[in-house]
Amino acid sequence: MRARVLVRPKAGILDPQGQAVERALPALGFSGVRNVHVGRLIELDVEDPAHLPEMCEKLLSNPLIEDYEIVEAS
Repeated sequence: MRARVLVRPKAGILDPQGQAVERALPALGFSGVRNVHVGRLIELDVEDPAHLPEMCEKLLSNPLIEDYEIVEAS
């Protein structure tokens, strides 16, 4: 099974990349953008998707500062 894991900073955690993007977009002519957060997408093929939460907790995300969401791709 192909799975996607979306990893984002937790609410209230400083996101310097998101802040940089939020400041840069108006300079490029894009207005009305707020609350930008930059995360990462991890795609992987797994035989047993039941192991995905444990993979996320142990390696794919930092549970102290990041949230993750598992999305089944196919």
